[in-house]
Amino acid sequence: MGKRIHLIAIALFFIMFRGLTQQTLIDKSNCRDGEQVEYCLQHKVQRALMNNPAYLEQLKKDEIVRSHEAKNNTIQKGVVYKIPIVFHILHDNGSENISDEQVMDALAILNRDFRKLNPDTATIFKDFDGKDNLTGLPSSIEPKATDVEIEFVLATKAPNGQCFKGITRTTSPLAYVTSIQNGEGFDQVDAIKNGNDVYQGNWDSENYLNIFICGNIGGAAGYTYKPSNWNTGDMSNGIWILHTYLGSIGTSTPYSSRALTHEVGHWLNLSHVWGDNNSPGDVNSCGIGNDFVDDTPDCVGSTSCFTLKNSCSTDNAYWGFDITDNIENYMEYSYCAKMFTPGQSSRMRQALNSSIGGRNNLFQTSNLIATGTNGNATLCKAEFGASKTNVCSGTTIQLQDKSYNKATSWNWTITPSVGWSYMSGSTATDQNPSIRFDSTGIYQVTLSASDGSTSDSEVKNGFIRVLKESAALPFFEGFETYTSFNTITNWGIENPNNNNSFEINTGTGLNSNKSVVLQNFNQASGSVDELVSSPVDLSNNSGSLTLSFRYAYRKRQSTNGEILRVYVSKDCGETWSQQKAIGGSSLSSVVVATSWAPQQSSDWKTVHITNISSSFWVSNFRYKFRFESNDGNNLYLDNINIYQGSPSDEPILGLEDHQVTQEMNVYPNPADEEVHVDFNAYAAEQLEIKLTDISGKQVQTYRISSAIGTNEVILNTQSCTPGIYFVTVLGSSTSCIKPVVIK
Repeated sequence: MGKRIHLIAIALFFIMFRGLTQQTLIDKSNCRDGEQVEYCLQHKVQRALMNNPAYLEQLKKDEIVRSHEAKNNTIQKGVVYKIPIVFHILHDNGSENISDEQVMDALAILNRDFRKLNPDTATIFKDFDGKDNLTGLPSSIEPKATDVEIEFVLATKAPNGQCFKGITRTTSPLAYVTSIQNGEGFDQVDAIKNGNDVYQGNWDSENYLNIFICGNIGGAAGYTYKPSNWNTGDMSNGIWILHTYLGSIGTSTPYSSRALTHEVGHWLNLSHVWGDNNSPGDVNSCGIGNDFVDDTPDCVGSTSCFTLKNSCSTDNAYWGFDITDNIENYMEYSYCAKMFTPGQSSRMRQALNSSIGGRNNLFQTSNLIATGTNGNATLCKAEFGASKTNVCSGTTIQLQDKSYNKATSWNWTITPSVGWSYMSGSTATDQNPSIRFDSTGIYQVTLSASDGSTSDSEVKNGFIRVLKESAALPFFEGFETYTSFNTITNWGIENPNNNNSFEINTGTGLNSNKSVVLQNFNQASGSVDELVSSPVDLSNNSGSLTLSFRYAYRKRQSTNGEILRVYVSKDCGETWSQQKAIGGSSLSSVVVATSWAPQQSSDWKTVHITNISSSFWVSNFRYKFRFESNDGNNLYLDNINIYQGSPSDEPILGLEDHQVTQEMNVYPNPADEEVHVDFNAYAAEQLEIKLTDISGKQVQTYRISSAIGTNEVILNTQSCTPGIYFVTVLGSSTSCIKPVVIK
């Protein structure tokens, strides 16, 4: 079909598809049990297409050709077809910008399933007792899982011949669409076509199987189109998949990991096992539902894993008597999918060899050479990462080669050349050497890689940061002596989304000149950023301990649900424990629609974390701030204190001795695991926070240094028995008390 005709057909499809899906409306009957997304929209997309005259006309022609090919073509068994595949990640700097590792995990699962290498085939047609659930069915004619003999290979050459690693990334708000009724799915493909980081143009579906990974695809986990000459060659003739249903790691789970296998089945002309009508569970499917495969029993479809289900009680035409549904089939909606039947395998292999849909060019030798999937990949880019980049002195890390597409030799260089050493068994020519860093400093790392004929180098300045030795109590950080985090070892920055990160800001400190800012106003929703401390020595602490800090923040919209989390570590950052999470309106209820910065002391709020238990009183204690963006406004941090809460403490740096007001709020009430105590201070002084039971017995006592403005103290109440308690804030001239119910 010509491009002009194709565009007209797409436009007609948009019109016909309108009304099929309302914005954010989910058809619960099309969801797997317990899920809030429709597992697959292929049958609904197909049904909408059946109302398109242009598509119907093409379908008639396609079926005539298919019928002729089925009679005259013999598909040879034992031939393994290799399909070039490309994963296009469409993201808005959020969690949908998944890692390469999650993509590779998904590819491994897809190949495992199509080659019947998944070990769970051993449990097919077994009930919980391990016995066959097909009562009375002779084992000699049980439907068997089969090796489809199709493999999917990452393409290493783009349409222009450029070498890449089989993954593209595109940044666009179109990563999230709430419906596909007006062609938003095609808009997503256009965004990838015009904005990806490898090749901007059409990735022809006759050369590549294109997988579009998004944050929202109209409320579905996945959808695609069956083979048809209606859209042959267009990039949109691929598969849409939700990032939380791709692979088994990262943002996905093992329970969601077979969605891509399911959609590839559709892409290779398989229907759902109950046929193409409506949704799973429709009792009208019995006798009329047809998936065009003889060895899949007549059924209505299932959204759970009841393997004894027999939804259509009539004799199965293929077997000659009643058998249970093939619940464990990949084209079902069950969580226990683990097989294709021989009949399904034959139908998919027929689709690959058919002239309908352009699939028959994918596995041809000429196309494998053109897409770099013929096994002769060359090196085109040296790349690397590390197991950790912000570490304490004495820490061992592993450098990780990520060069693509093929490297056979490596040479690592670390500058400066002192302060570190290779661990036993590792050398500079290893692919992934282990290195111990013993001296504080900032280290440049260079990798030179080669495949024997082509070489490339990658240099990363300031890649490894060995943090300064432990500071002592009392500790205060006001950021006044720094100009940039790039040149210091007091703090580490984590910016996995590679966008705005925490940085030193001049002119916005609280009663000072500097603070830390995260320019979040233009930061995409879902971004995660961390500010990570160097070690603090708490080993000599003997009493209660308080970590306090000040932050300033405003919402951009009333619906913003951003979260500021505080973590602590007792092993220099090897493991982390969350101590505090402030989110939504608790972070701020004030909305400012323009990029915001604090102007006065009342813009700042002080948080006191009192639950730093004795297990964290170590010589290499660390803490970090983690901010999770939701399209809100900027965040500022300043004046971090760590001190012993004792009446005889010296005044904490940055705080002055004054009087506190009696304004106080206690929440949540009733409380469960923790109680938040909010009060406003016009000045600052040493305060005692007490939690007493109804008899007057003191259950907890903390001493803090209040700060001017809003203060928040968090009391850990997990060990408290249910009942009525009283929270008291006591200063030199102030006594304020509030009741709280602990559940």
